[in-house]
Amino acid sequence: MMRMRNMTNRGSPINGNEQRGIEWEMRPGGMLVQRRTGHSDLNPVQTPTIRVRVKYGSTYHQLNISSQATFGELKKMLTGPTGLHHQDQKLYYKEKERDSKVFLDMVGVKDKSKIVVMEDPISKEKRYLEMMKNAKMEKAAKSISEISLEVDRLAGRVCAFESIISKGGKVVESDMLGLIELLMNQLLKLDGIIVDGGDIKLQRKMQVKRVQKYVETLDILKTKNSPQQKHSNGVHNKLARIEEQQEEASNNNSTSSKMVVTTNWETFDNLAPLIPITCTTSTSTASSDTNNSVHHKFNWEFFD
Repeated sequence: MMRMRNMTNRGSPINGNEQRGIEWEMRPGGMLVQRRTGHSDLNPVQTPTIRVRVKYGSTYHQLNISSQATFGELKKMLTGPTGLHHQDQKLYYKEKERDSKVFLDMVGVKDKSKIVVMEDPISKEKRYLEMMKNAKMEKAAKSISEISLEVDRLAGRVCAFESIISKGGKVVESDMLGLIELLMNQLLKLDGIIVDGGDIKLQRKMQVKRVQKYVETLDILKTKNSPQQKHSNGVHNKLARIEEQQEEASNNNSTSSKMVVTTNWETFDNLAPLIPITCTTSTSTASSDTNNSVHHKFNWEFFD
């Protein structure tokens, strides 16, 4: 309540009587009242209690409440009789909706006044959505907490493997692969947690980065744990390539050995002419040359 400056009145603003040393204070509704002092606490003024009639549907409820109470306090009192949450209620007095922070006496509520209460579907839906959101956030926070504890346990094994390998020791590769798989399972669980924002989303992001860091560390340790095996695999691959090259070369040599190159020419006996030739010489000449060898003449065709 706003406190007015001290007033030493020559006359009372209420009844006009001259009074001195009286302090006044302003109520939220604008009413000027006398300030309560330590001396007045000895004889406190009791706040009047009024009885109001509240209608909900076709049912009337009668409640005793302080005249200086707020409509918000009245809503909380109506939660039991009506079954409505105080945030889902709308209170009407004199056909006007009243805010929860308004005092009853400030709007003229008195004994046997009638107030109507109605359900606010919009407020109810908002409250339901808020409840669902809070439940979802609580579930996500619980899941992240459980994953964090599991990652802490797996982180201990990662540190143990790192210590062994840094000292020159060896770790069974299957153990390292199994640990990587367990970390990846936790990463999948984190991916399944969907939150809109806030601290829960930040915690999820931190856990994802943490798991990814441990997986990268294990990949490096796995490489350091088996350098000889990696070298032997490289040598084996080189030997395999050399063997393949030698096999290809031998196949080429076997193919070339089957091809025989020779310079021996094959001779053919005298054969009958492919094209018959008419002899134009005289019989005398033919008879004289019978003892000589026969010379065949061929018609040769020339190509441009």
